[in-house]
Amino acid sequence: MLTISQLAAYAGVTVRAVRHYHRIGLLPEPERDRSGYRTYDAVAVVRLIRIRTLADAGVPLARVQELLAAGPEEFASGVQEIDKALRAEIRRLQDTRSRLARLAAGEHLALPQSVVDYLDRLRGLGVEERYIEMERDAWIMIAAQVPHSIDSVIAKKHEELDDPDMVKLYSLLSGALGWPADDPRIVEVADIMERLMVRAVEAGEVGAEDGIDDQFVDLLDSVSSPHAARLLAILEERGWRGWTRIERVPAERLSTELPPS
Repeated sequence: MLTISQLAAYAGVTVRAVRHYHRIGLLPEPERDRSGYRTYDAVAVVRLIRIRTLADAGVPLARVQELLAAGPEEFASGVQEIDKALRAEIRRLQDTRSRLARLAAGEHLALPQSVVDYLDRLRGLGVEERYIEMERDAWIMIAAQVPHSIDSVIAKKHEELDDPDMVKLYSLLSGALGWPADDPRIVEVADIMERLMVRAVEAGEVGAEDGIDDQFVDLLDSVSSPHAARLLAILEERGWRGWTRIERVPAERLSTELPPS
């Protein structure tokens, strides 16, 4: 007969584990000797080894008893069910790890890969990090608002970056964060923006449904360049309105006395 410590040693587990298996009913309580100590036989060793083997294989303890009592077919079926559940859990954990790895990169927080790639392209064009951070915040809000169409929106933005005027615009806006309020280069930015707006009108893109409501447009405008107010004023003088959503202002609504640019 074996003591509890000898049983644990033969089965390759701890005494604490043996007591736990007793407590949850996996390992029957043995008879006790005259001194009140538990004594175990070979049957207990074999059962404990089987319990340990199943537990080490990833079988939940709640199902170990079921498998120990199962016949060959039931055992095989039960193992397949557990394996299926484990594979699903592994996929979930792998997905969690992938998300954590993306979050470690910083910009992946609340941003899809397409937007991150676009911001990286802006960096490659020499756009300052301060401006990229400002644009990133706007894209975080847009991606949350229109998650199903954000990839197509970004694809269009990539096409726009093939236009030298758009690249020049980004270059100017990036540096504009440090310009004084009356910097004459703001007019150059307005000139480029107007050219881009004219092309957008000619392509039938202005006024297209974007899935973003007016209140959200106002929110996006609030995180734009610090010179946005002056740019908007200049463009409105020329018949344009909007920063996030461009609108052609009817001629009859334009003021006849325009403030100087």
